[in-house]
Amino acid sequence: MVNTAATTADGLELFSRPAVRSLLEEVRESVRVSDAGAFELVSADALRADGIDRLAHDAALSDNEDRRDTARWLILQAGRAVGIAPASIHELYMARGRGEITGFTVPAINVRAASFDTGRSLFRAANELKVGALICEIARSEIGYTDQRPMEYVAVLMAAAIKEGWTGPLFVQGDHFQVNAKKYKADPDAELRAVKDIIREGLHAGFYNIDIDTSTLVDLDRGSLDEQQHLNYTLSAELTAYVRKYEPAGVTVSIGGEIGEVGTENSTPEELRAYMDGYVRALAEVSAKVGKPVAGQSKISVQSGTTHGGTVLPDGSIADVAIDFETLRTLSDISRREYGLAGAVQHGASTLPQSAFGNFPAVETAEIHLATNFQNILYDHLPSELRELMYEHCRQNFQDERKPSDTEEQFIYKARKKALGHFKRDLWHLPEEDRERIRAALYDQFVFLFRQLAVENTMDIAQKYVPLPEVPRATPADLRMKAAADDWDLSD
Repeated sequence: MVNTAATTADGLELFSRPAVRSLLEEVRESVRVSDAGAFELVSADALRADGIDRLAHDAALSDNEDRRDTARWLILQAGRAVGIAPASIHELYMARGRGEITGFTVPAINVRAASFDTGRSLFRAANELKVGALICEIARSEIGYTDQRPMEYVAVLMAAAIKEGWTGPLFVQGDHFQVNAKKYKADPDAELRAVKDIIREGLHAGFYNIDIDTSTLVDLDRGSLDEQQHLNYTLSAELTAYVRKYEPAGVTVSIGGEIGEVGTENSTPEELRAYMDGYVRALAEVSAKVGKPVAGQSKISVQSGTTHGGTVLPDGSIADVAIDFETLRTLSDISRREYGLAGAVQHGASTLPQSAFGNFPAVETAEIHLATNFQNILYDHLPSELRELMYEHCRQNFQDERKPSDTEEQFIYKARKKALGHFKRDLWHLPEEDRERIRAALYDQFVFLFRQLAVENTMDIAQKYVPLPEVPRATPADLRMKAAADDWDLSD
């Protein structure tokens, strides 16, 4: 089993260490910790003016583990004090499945780089437009190449929300917690263990929304749709049970499934029903094995014509996409009427034409995932010297990803996401005028998207359906994962 909590004595001892005492002294006008380990918010104004910047920086970049984890703990405590906490969107989505909520599409924003600045732009726009139906997410693959482990990700984005005065349930999502088909074929147990490990780490950090993606294992060479989807829905049910076993008390994690890998053929009603009927059966079997009902998914990802990052043309521009909105309308309707889900989820959408986004709420798409265009905006507004350093890093380190037919522009466009983690510190330490220029451009895009997706004035809705959960974190030591996920499975 994982031991995630230190003893009281060990936890309190951490506050006496020099690096931690130094941090507490630096933010003493904002927050303090008593000798007994109790957190106190001294001044919300001082916190937003300066203290949260210091804490966010150390939460992401400090080389001292004690200082880093204390900064993260202080951010979580401060967030709770001002009305922010990691939460699950499950109950809001269930209400949508019952028809109580309609008319908007929840944006799920992949924050890959310059996360504090990107988060500030995001929550500034959300605060001004009163947006509460909003998800921040990061995929299993992105965690690696952006160098952002889940605990860092939650802390930095909460810090950004604090900085901008936004409050409410903070929906942080593990996007594409995906089974790699090649690795699964070579060693199924090891690949499932890797997915369970990242699920467990995400839950520990505050990822109370998780998209389980086993759609990579759909076998279109099998005869019937049920056979094609069998491994997909069976493993989805197993991983659902795994999430339920380890989710915090009082939290029902929002779980998503997927019926077709993004970039493949468009999904059909028959595929949706084959997956969902199989999933319902498999989940009933899982429930029988564990001896209690296991809550299921809240949404379903489908394919309607997009690809992740868009299709890159030889000059580096993005090809227009003919997205099938009627597929989204039909599959969203079926998922609500027949299975009680919030609706269909659209992936790979950030590079669509600006005129397309207003169609998503019109066809009652539940959720839309947006990533690459924010990365594009970042690169477009970087100082040219840093941008060229990052491109050269790609040329030196990722040539094996260049296809023989790729132009230089195509290669750079597809590879440059891999430079983000290596240059995380450089992006954070840009001059303030450069950071403000990036924030302004991102803010404009977030305002546009929020309006197009009709999520203005959803703050009250989010708070109505999702009260802030209580997940105790007694000391910074409680944030540390001491081991990988245990070996619990359905045979226990």
